[in-house]
Amino acid sequence: MVSNENGAKYKTALILVTCLFFMWGLSYGLVDVLNKHFQAVLGVNKAQSGLIQAAYFGAYFVAAVPAGLFMNKMGYKAGIILGLTLYAVGALLFVPAAWAMSFGMFLGALFVLALGLGCLETASNPYSAALGDPDKAETRLNFSQSFNGLGQFIGPIIGGTLFFQADAGAGQNAAGGLDSVKLVYVGIACVVLALLALIARTKMPDLRDNEHAADAAQGDVGHRSMWEHKEFIFGVAAQFLYVAAQVGLGAFFINLTLECLPELTPQNAAYLLSVAMFCLLAGRFISTGIMTRIAPARLLALYGVICAALSLVVCLGMGRLSVIALIAAFFFISIMFPTIFAMGVKNLGSRTRLGSSCMIMAIVGGAIMPYFMGHIADVGRTSVAYLLPAGCFVAVALYGAAYPRLSTAGHTARADTDMGAATAKP
Repeated sequence: MVSNENGAKYKTALILVTCLFFMWGLSYGLVDVLNKHFQAVLGVNKAQSGLIQAAYFGAYFVAAVPAGLFMNKMGYKAGIILGLTLYAVGALLFVPAAWAMSFGMFLGALFVLALGLGCLETASNPYSAALGDPDKAETRLNFSQSFNGLGQFIGPIIGGTLFFQADAGAGQNAAGGLDSVKLVYVGIACVVLALLALIARTKMPDLRDNEHAADAAQGDVGHRSMWEHKEFIFGVAAQFLYVAAQVGLGAFFINLTLECLPELTPQNAAYLLSVAMFCLLAGRFISTGIMTRIAPARLLALYGVICAALSLVVCLGMGRLSVIALIAAFFFISIMFPTIFAMGVKNLGSRTRLGSSCMIMAIVGGAIMPYFMGHIADVGRTSVAYLLPAGCFVAVALYGAAYPRLSTAGHTARADTDMGAATAKP
């Protein structure tokens, strides 16, 4: 039972953490626009532009375990402060990168920025899930992730309005096209620093004692490894494939749209990307409500099947229909990341932060997928590349369908071990 005082602290902490979800959603919403923008302004091809996602999501892989170990010692709040600091530094590094007009420096800036986001996600996802009733962890995390969707919706609007408008005004001049990028990221750095100051001054629940209490309640203290939890092991694999699919959907959205609807401009296509992100945002709010009536694992399986089918429609390159299918897919991916995350770490107790680190490391799937999709798009059609996300969504559907058995098997194995140990005692 949560006391009124703790309830108020939890509510304040959840509001602040939800603001973080918005901020890294905004950052991600800009990345897919940068992909097309750098193709035009810096003259990189599609495979090279896929390195943007490689730098961005590769940083998550690097940051996740150090962030988890850091938070084991220092707590969630310290991890959040570290993440915000790196986020601001990375955003400010866009200034010298724009001055130098260097694609490599932009990749470096994105890498530093995403190191910060890796820390934030390692802290904020399990923290949001833990700030209240454990039985509502998936619903609570989906609620916070809804504001991540809001950031992803706003990002392409900002990028489409400022980046591509600058391209037209500068006649594709690199310096003119990069001034807008510099301005946007300096603005982001200012907001991040203000949020950092606010969180540093606010008392936030530590929750580490709660996790140890959960261990004791399960009879699963210290000596058992998190690798005994099958729902966690397969959850990490499902998260890797899901993020690969999600990033793949967005990375070449503008390219796919321009191929299917050649009458559109890149700016129009960026606005359609915002429509897709609005579908993701709506999907999170609507599906969070649906999740109160349908088990999260069952809903995950259903949405995985639908996304696989929609991706196959995109693969066919059927003009307007393929673009509509791609936009619709964003509604159904809406719950996947937070639901897989919450289901995977739900039973880990004091190992939640380390388990969270593994889940965040799985985001490296997003670093790999765009490069391979870019190669397919360079030698053929962009639409054909969407066959890869379709396969990933099938795997996500299988995880959702198998989750009740995976989770039950883990608990049964632990119960059998406990019974055997008790019987062996003299």
